[in-house]
Amino acid sequence: MIELLSSIEYGPFILSFKLAFITTLILFILAMPLSWYLSQTKSKIKPVLEAITALPLVLPPSVLGFYLLYTLSYNSSLGSFFDEYLGIQLVFNFTGLVIASCFYSLPFMVQPLQSGFESINKNMLEASYISGKSKFYTIFKVALPNIKPSLLTALIVTFAHTVGEFGVVLMVGGSIPDETKVASVAIYEFVEIMDYKSAHIYSAIMLVISFLVLLSVYIFNQKQKKSFL
Repeated sequence: MIELLSSIEYGPFILSFKLAFITTLILFILAMPLSWYLSQTKSKIKPVLEAITALPLVLPPSVLGFYLLYTLSYNSSLGSFFDEYLGIQLVFNFTGLVIASCFYSLPFMVQPLQSGFESINKNMLEASYISGKSKFYTIFKVALPNIKPSLLTALIVTFAHTVGEFGVVLMVGGSIPDETKVASVAIYEFVEIMDYKSAHIYSAIMLVISFLVLLSVYIFNQKQKKSFL
């Protein structure tokens, strides 16, 4: 067992967790106001925004990866601006992976938060506004404490989904050791060279991590439901 563990290269796993943590943090900050707006608005553009937000769920990763690769590359105005004026390349590095992951994992953060906000008793929100509290205060002091299951689901599922990303991160980041070679890419390369033993080990680790993440979500949500009974 010790020999087996010592043969594992932990770099791809560390990089996967680093990517997942940063992506989850960024998406939480960006998705919070968007989720709140979608849950409260009655605007005609709401279905359009929801459709755009949910696109990564139905688009093939190769399609999303291709457009992100083109948009972030030096050939685009955005990519050339970052490269020429800021000295930042947005493809085949960790920065590009973060941007791609934020787009790909966006619905996994937005949809649970939106559902949670929509389930809140409107009287609680109105009481907060009537008492003179700001919208910012209402969201963080009234709304969020009352959607803990939805909040936890959004954070954990976004984190887990980012850890398991493959197609998009491969197209945008490639496979550069200690830079863009995440665990899913490492598994793909093991299979390519027919190193099935290493592929089994890495896949088993990812399987166990994914199972434990989902199990923790279901256990927490079950406890929350019992506490309300």
